[in-house]
Amino acid sequence: MYDAAPESEDPDDLRTASRELDGRRPWLDPAEQVPYGHVLHAAAVLGHAPADVVARLTALGHTDVQVAEGPLPDRVEPGDLVLLRDITAEYRPTWLDVAEPVPLRQIVGRGSLTDRSPADVARRLTALGYRLGGRGEPLPETPDRGDALLITMSSGRYREWADWGDEVPAYRVREAAWETRRSLYATATRLLALGLRLPYTPVPSDEPLLPPSWAGWYYSTPPAGHILDVARRTGRTPADVAARLTELGCSPPPVPDTPEADDYVILSEELDGRGPWLAQNTVVGLSMRHILRGALATGRAPADVAGRLAVMGHRLHGNAILPEAADEEDVRLLATVDRSYLDDVHLEHVLRSASLTGRSPADVAARLTALGYQLPDKVDYPEVRGSLATG
Repeated sequence: MYDAAPESEDPDDLRTASRELDGRRPWLDPAEQVPYGHVLHAAAVLGHAPADVVARLTALGHTDVQVAEGPLPDRVEPGDLVLLRDITAEYRPTWLDVAEPVPLRQIVGRGSLTDRSPADVARRLTALGYRLGGRGEPLPETPDRGDALLITMSSGRYREWADWGDEVPAYRVREAAWETRRSLYATATRLLALGLRLPYTPVPSDEPLLPPSWAGWYYSTPPAGHILDVARRTGRTPADVAARLTELGCSPPPVPDTPEADDYVILSEELDGRGPWLAQNTVVGLSMRHILRGALATGRAPADVAGRLAVMGHRLHGNAILPEAADEEDVRLLATVDRSYLDDVHLEHVLRSASLTGRSPADVAARLTALGYQLPDKVDYPEVRGSLATG
């Protein structure tokens, strides 16, 4: 810290030579370079032209005053100062270095903070003597506070941001779309407008493929029902939709070339032929209850429903045992079971299901065993039927 005051009694000189422009120490060290940001800061606060600030600093013994390569601006406004603070300096306020190209993060970050468009921020920084990175393509004229999130390439403590001309991976485009609650197409076109590259060319027909309300499966495999539904609504083939999703970085499940009428029913969670669509679960497998409900809704055998769903990537767990026919009693029983085929079903689970269904514990245990659940407890389950639980 430099403590020697300049040899001047002019209040403006004292303020110009102080780091905080308050006429008090700490003072600028004449042996160190004066940042260009300090010149602009002094010009804005003291109401002087930047050239006059440079002249005064030189007269006060500062021989190394950083300036822009081109002409100095005639005037600096107080509102410009927020644009000049280096957004990458997290722990100590630092002025943006005029000797380096302005990073894209500075443009979008300060634009988001001040509700100004990237083009407006870029124009003002250029007018103040800074040069931008990239190839000089025009930036968006509309402000968007989501821009700073769009160019984030990673999360957590050691976050990284895309810079001019970087390619944004397809998976990151999907993540950014979900995080900002916009469609994949809108996200992709905004990233291109910000001077970034993508591994594919976005087209308007991408809009229905991954809409803003994609129900959280952007990290996982798109549901087969969604693919068939998009194909049905857009007149495209399921294979064409799946191929485009692959180009967009997704891993679509197998889909039939010619869907059957019942496919939309058994692929929908509510068995009504509409979304939300059944999500693929490769850990615990397909829900037995869904198969039985699908069989009842379509009049098909459970094995037929399970086989059709397997064609589209939905498979039963190896322990599951399909009944020959679907039964409403089984559907009601399975609604009370919160265990998957990976879990053991213990006494407390049997008693809970018995209470909720009005069946005897012995009947519940026998039926769950017949459906493939593992009941390891060596217990003589009572044959007495319990009363239905209420509330």
